[in-house]
Amino acid sequence: MAKLPIIFTVDDDEQVLAAIRRDVRKEYRQDYRIMSTTSAQEALEALKELKQKGEDVALFLSDQRMPEMTGVEFLEKAKELYPTAKRVLLTAYSDIEAAVKAINDVQLDYYLNKPWDPPEEKLYPTLNDLLDEWQINHIPVFRGIRLVGYQYSPKSHDIKDFLSRNLMPYQWLDVETEEAGQELLKLAEIEYSELPAVFFEDGSHLKNPSMTALGDKIGLQTKATEEMYDVVIIGAGPAGMAAAVYGGSEGLKTLLIEKHAPGGQAGTSSRIENYLGFPKGLSGADLTHRAITQAKRFGIEFLSPQSVTGIETKDNYKIVQLESGEKINAKAVIITTGVQYRHLESRGIDDFTGKGIYYGAATTEANACRGKNVYIVGGGNSAGQAAMYMAKFACDVHIVIRKPDLSSSMSQYLIDQIDGTDNIQLVPKTVIDGAVGDGNLECVELRNLDTNEVVKKPAGALLIFIGAKPYTDWTGDDVIKNDRGFVITGRDLLKEADHKKIWKKEREPYLLETSTPGILAAGDVRAGAMNRVASAVGEGAMAIKFVHEYLAEM
Repeated sequence: MAKLPIIFTVDDDEQVLAAIRRDVRKEYRQDYRIMSTTSAQEALEALKELKQKGEDVALFLSDQRMPEMTGVEFLEKAKELYPTAKRVLLTAYSDIEAAVKAINDVQLDYYLNKPWDPPEEKLYPTLNDLLDEWQINHIPVFRGIRLVGYQYSPKSHDIKDFLSRNLMPYQWLDVETEEAGQELLKLAEIEYSELPAVFFEDGSHLKNPSMTALGDKIGLQTKATEEMYDVVIIGAGPAGMAAAVYGGSEGLKTLLIEKHAPGGQAGTSSRIENYLGFPKGLSGADLTHRAITQAKRFGIEFLSPQSVTGIETKDNYKIVQLESGEKINAKAVIITTGVQYRHLESRGIDDFTGKGIYYGAATTEANACRGKNVYIVGGGNSAGQAAMYMAKFACDVHIVIRKPDLSSSMSQYLIDQIDGTDNIQLVPKTVIDGAVGDGNLECVELRNLDTNEVVKKPAGALLIFIGAKPYTDWTGDDVIKNDRGFVITGRDLLKEADHKKIWKKEREPYLLETSTPGILAAGDVRAGAMNRVASAVGEGAMAIKFVHEYLAEM
């Protein structure tokens, strides 16, 4: 619920302060909070805290004669913090000359003589006019998380992406262009070298935080609560979320672990239009929100952000090791860590990653691309969805592919949409030869594969969607993988020479089971999987069936 704006009263005379507070509260308490103090210095300190919390002050009402500073001096300092708040001075007859001077010096809105009885005639009409004027011109301060940093800072980008993918509303303030961001840093005494900084509604802040510290602050669960779980699911993409929903709904004590944010690559999609049951399509964020809410309703635990560094097997039980040093005990494990986009090996790419070059959709940077040229590398559905989204912001979107067209790699519905969007152009038979800029990406160099000609083009952003590299380095030697790093499961394991050295059960591995009994894999991380959201969801649900069968053996 939004907090009411504030009327702030200051007077060193406690009796006068009590009287003005009583009369103001009587008339305005339904629409405003009334704050008061006998010390102008205390008032200024309180105003600094209110400013950091994102509170609104509508009106100051201050006595002129105070020991620490005059009312005019107080209002002048208060104006620096709240320049749009109305300012009223309480004066004795002898202070009228100072009040008139203050109208010019600090843009005083009004002065009132003491006493103001009856308030219905001498106080409320004046304050009503001032408060009405303030309300008409007032733009509410954003209340919530505020992130201050540099636009072309990789850490700033990572935090924006983390907050948005965890469905946390926030306000981005570029310290180089936003006075509000500069003001927050000044109030909190934060140096530019300590950015990015995250400010919270309670007035606290974090400087250059780790994702774990940020997750703790925004209320994400980062520590497991149980000594033993029936199943631990590693990775909260579509396969992992589906496994969590089915595991929780079928009574298994289920833990879902995610190193960054839920949704996987699908979670970054601006629009998924071929998912069964949603004829108008849905965003990856919407799908993620629905799935996590559904899983939690069935009682699963969700740890994020937490990275898994290994799995050990002891007496048929699995010990999941976290980067934090914590160990989690489980009877079964499902690996659903998905894939990452392959690194683009071209000159300058590493120099500008996070500074105009992004792997994945980078929807958090779309507004910064307004009116600019955006280049997208890749011809799959994720690239097409990103192009359609960026076309709403960018001047022009260019899809760079090695092939002559998109027909072999992208769904037809997306190809049709791209063909019908005027500011999306296909750049076929072309690769990114290099990236150029001064501190951030400014141009891309394109090389035509037929002619070998290289041209330089201005670019506000470069989004990379090439190939798929599974996130499996942490799984160890007891989980057999193919030469590309994808986890081999089921009967395909029988072809592997090392399989019998690890597998010691009489039965064959279940369809989604890895070379270690009780450790399964589902979704894009699995060798031979179909790279579609629906198939990942199906495999996640299917994995729980095999978990039940494995648990029956224990």
